[in-house]
Amino acid sequence: MALFTADSVERVREAADIVEIISPRSDLRRVGNRWTGLCPFHDERTPSFSVNQHDKVYYCFGCEAKGDVFTFVQEQEGIGFGEAVEMLAQRYGVEVEREKEDPQEEARRLRRDRLTGLLDRAGTFYSNYLWDSPKAAKQRDYLKGRGLGEQVLRDFGVGLAPSDWGALLERAQRAGFRIEELRDAGMVRKGRQGGYYDAFRSRIIFPIRDRRGTTLGFGGRRITEDQKPKYVNSAETEIYHKSRILYGIDQARAAIAKAGRAVLVEGYTDVLALHQAGIKESVGVMGTAITDEQVAVIAGLADQIVLALDADSAGQEAMLRAQKIAEKRRMRIAVAAMPQGEDPAEMLAAEGGPERFRALLDGAVILQEFQVDMVLNATDVTSPQSRDRALAELAPVLGGMGEGATRDELVRRISDRLDIESSLVMRRLGEAPAVAPDRSGSRSGPGSAPEDGPARRRPAAPLTPRERRERALLSMCVSEPESGRAYLDRLTPAHMSSPAAVRALEWLRGHLGAPMQDLPPDDQELTALITELVARSEPVSPNSMEINFLQLEERRLEQGIKDAWDDDVIRVRLTQERARLVDHLARLEDVISSDGTATPA
Repeated sequence: MALFTADSVERVREAADIVEIISPRSDLRRVGNRWTGLCPFHDERTPSFSVNQHDKVYYCFGCEAKGDVFTFVQEQEGIGFGEAVEMLAQRYGVEVEREKEDPQEEARRLRRDRLTGLLDRAGTFYSNYLWDSPKAAKQRDYLKGRGLGEQVLRDFGVGLAPSDWGALLERAQRAGFRIEELRDAGMVRKGRQGGYYDAFRSRIIFPIRDRRGTTLGFGGRRITEDQKPKYVNSAETEIYHKSRILYGIDQARAAIAKAGRAVLVEGYTDVLALHQAGIKESVGVMGTAITDEQVAVIAGLADQIVLALDADSAGQEAMLRAQKIAEKRRMRIAVAAMPQGEDPAEMLAAEGGPERFRALLDGAVILQEFQVDMVLNATDVTSPQSRDRALAELAPVLGGMGEGATRDELVRRISDRLDIESSLVMRRLGEAPAVAPDRSGSRSGPGSAPEDGPARRRPAAPLTPRERRERALLSMCVSEPESGRAYLDRLTPAHMSSPAAVRALEWLRGHLGAPMQDLPPDDQELTALITELVARSEPVSPNSMEINFLQLEERRLEQGIKDAWDDDVIRVRLTQERARLVDHLARLEDVISSDGTATPA
């Protein structure tokens, strides 16, 4: 993807509301001139996440997650900078310009834009036909009979393909699209006589969109029982790859990030029914093949997947495949076991269905526990051979788990059900090779936090007193630039604790009016530190600035005294300076205490 011009990026930055963007991921509340809430990047109970709406930056005092409006979208959506700019530009209606790009790359981009434009038009055509055509009355009644309301159907763009052989074909050609484009987008097929006809006819249409809401393909469900097959899906094209997409991700991504989990179901109507019931973190795999690309989409938003697939053998196999895939990305997998012969849509349509489904989610178990129960339930415990087979099958499952209460409980369960001494079970675990374990295996349940993961960070190492003081003073300079310039001139590299802090000092001297603009892209350390300083900044008293400066000056003098261990003259002079400074600092702190002015943290 070609880079956007610097002017375009700044227009997008100015238009974007960072509080509006972050709010679905954290319940932000205004405190003074900033917004605070629970950090979306690590688990915490006390808010330590701060958002500066004016400068469009955020900072977490717990895990030190930091960045601007583009960084946040990149982290939460799992996308690159260019995609983040493009996503925000679309959201806020900003026209962007690209730097000069390679002609072949430009041609591919323009072709993709044209094909997705065609698919978006087709989706609108199908949706309008469902809601506006008298011929669609039976299909509207059918969907209503499935318990699906008009609002959720419109939100997901559900439509109806007419029975005509060329209804879409004719309209698309009149709009200027060529037969070749319709074919390459998967919207028409070639007939036996050489002509083309609509690929979707007489079917309820489910648009399949990417996370930005761009239509990439369609799923079509039959209207009558005699139609074969039950579903017709878009063929693989240059823009539609089923293995990379989760149905409903455009509607669910904010809810997934906020809930910290994604609920995976199989079908289109399952997803619609769950969203209608308020379980909006739900997406569909459009079949039972869960892929690494699909898990990667979720990994950019959350660290847990709850599988609510059909309880048939295909669904169970899909769960086991998901375990291996999620292991690569240190994701937690839990299973909400569906009753035999019942899918989520059917459950939710029944009386008390939403409560039943939520109870299944609340009772979701780690995948190893599900596997153990699945094997034990299929074992003939009266047959020694059957019990041996079960033990042989379960040993690798538990062998991949870390030691802990969960594994001990499963060992006891196997021992009791198979009537085998627990010591024998443990011995078999030691002999078995481990298989793709779930990282939550040594934890107490699916809700436990992982030791590490793509959507959660460890709390940051505490700053040293010197680092706290220098960052406090520099952020004060950002907040109060008129007073701050004088302190920036008084500060020297000797006051700073690291080369990055020295670079931040030099940067602020030349960019105090707009410290976030034109930061060097090749110095991520500087960018991170400046972002933190801007996010920390808030109005302070001049006395607070002076105290922080004097504390840094005291630290500079102490270091100078240590360095002059072999020069009595310099050491005595610096010691006398430090004594005068300490006395001045004490008097200043007394003044602050007497007038009630808060001292800096």
